[in-house]
Amino acid sequence: MGPDTMMHLSDTDIQIIDVLSDIGLKSGESRILVVLFKGYDLTSRELERISDLRQPEVSIAINQLIKRKWVWVTSHITEKKGRPVKVYSLSRTIDDILDEIKGDIEGDYRKKIEIIERVRVMVKEAKESE
Repeated sequence: MGPDTMMHLSDTDIQIIDVLSDIGLKSGESRILVVLFKGYDLTSRELERISDLRQPEVSIAINQLIKRKWVWVTSHITEKKGRPVKVYSLSRTIDDILDEIKGDIEGDYRKKIEIIERVRVMVKEAKESE
């Protein structure tokens, strides 16, 4: 199930996190995604340790990633008494997730271009009506 207990974020992982954050993902979401990109099914506690986030930050990020349908959660029954442990994993491929991010960026870009063109028309019309 889980990764090697010595698993941590590499320099390359940190660079990927920075890029994802630069293009609009929240830092916590970027960190959790990059950890899950490694291909393991992980518990919240494992995600906290590997991503170097606190429990509330992991919880917020996981909820956002679940909302985007990039992560899913399964419950594993524990042998001990108590609640089952939730295990998180990617629900889509890395390429699908990156393509969705790319599509969002392209959509935002197109909207901004359309706004600029509307301003161009408005300025031209304002000058013609003077």
